[in-house]
Amino acid sequence: MSTQPLGPADYSKTPRFAGPPTFGLLPRIDEVEAQRPGEKIDVKILGVPFDAGVSYRPGARFGPAHIRQSSKLLRPYNQATNVHAFTWQQVADCGDLGVNPFDIEEAITEVERTADEMRADGAKLLTLGGDHTLALPNLRSLHKTHGKIAVLHFDAHLDTWDTYFGAPYTHGTPFRRASEEGLLDLESCMHVGIRGPLYGQKDLEDDAVLGFQIIRSDDYQFTSVQEVVARIRKRLGDAPVYLSVDIDVLDPAAAPGTGTPEAGGMTSRELLNSIRGLQGLNVVGAEIVEVAPAYDHAEITGLAAAHVGYEMLSLWAAEANGLTGPSGPSGEALGV
Repeated sequence: MSTQPLGPADYSKTPRFAGPPTFGLLPRIDEVEAQRPGEKIDVKILGVPFDAGVSYRPGARFGPAHIRQSSKLLRPYNQATNVHAFTWQQVADCGDLGVNPFDIEEAITEVERTADEMRADGAKLLTLGGDHTLALPNLRSLHKTHGKIAVLHFDAHLDTWDTYFGAPYTHGTPFRRASEEGLLDLESCMHVGIRGPLYGQKDLEDDAVLGFQIIRSDDYQFTSVQEVVARIRKRLGDAPVYLSVDIDVLDPAAAPGTGTPEAGGMTSRELLNSIRGLQGLNVVGAEIVEVAPAYDHAEITGLAAAHVGYEMLSLWAAEANGLTGPSGPSGEALGV
C-alpha cells in the first residue's frame, strides 16, 4: 500500500490531452480507495451538472465536464505560492452527482445529503457547478459541522434577491435564503467583484442587512489587489469560510462562457491572486459555478475556472503542510 498521495496520471506515459476525464488528471475516488485502502482522502471534487435555477442563459449543467476538460494542462507544483497542490494532500475526483433537473427543491435536498455524506470523514469538498443555486445546500451541510459560516462570494451579482417569478430557490437567491436560515456569520460575509445595474438601491440596503460587505470590481482598479486582500482577510478573520466563485466575476473578455455576463469585470490575474491571498485562513468548502460552455470559445472560460479550482486546491495543500499565511512570490507581493 502506498503511503504517498496518489497523484495525477503520469504525463511521461500518457499525453495530457489523452488523459483521464478527471480534474487535473487526478485519480478517481475508486482508484484512491483501491490503491490506498483505509487512507484519508483530504479533498473530494464533485461535479453537479444542474442549471434549473438560472434566470437568463442556460447551459451551466455542462460546466463540470468543461472545467475538467480544460484542467488537463494543470501541473502539480504551484510556483506562485510555492505549494505542491497535488502531492501534499490526497485529492480524488468523485465524478458527477445526477440530480432532478425538473424539481429544484428535490435537487437541493439531494446535494445537501451528498455533501453531508462526502464530508463525513473530514474531507474538504470542492463543487464544480452547475448554477449558483448549489451554494445553499452546500452551506446547509457545512453549517451542521462548523456552525455559522463566513461566505466569501466572488461574483458580478449579489445573489441575495428574494424571489424570481415567485420562486424562492434560484441562482439569484441562495445567500438570502442562507442568511434567513441562520447559516451565515453576519459579521464576516463579503461579496467581491460586484458591478453592473441593479433593480434599485434597495437591493444594496437589503444585502447589508443580510450580513454582507461589498468590494466592487472597480476597487481593483482604484486601489490594488494587495489592499483588497487585506480588506478580505480583516473581514473574514478566523471564521470558517465558504469560498464561492461565480465565473461571471471575471470580465466577459476573460470568461464569455457564462449565463449572465456583465461588462467591467475582474481579470483572471486579479481573481487568482485574491484567492492566493486567502492562504492561512480557515476555508472549509469551495465551489466554482456558472460555467456555461455553449457560450465559450477556445476554452477561455473553462481554463479560467480550472485555474480557480487549482488555486482552491493549493489553499488546502498549504493548510495540510502547515503554512499559516500567504507564501511564495505571490505572498511576498501581497505583503500579508
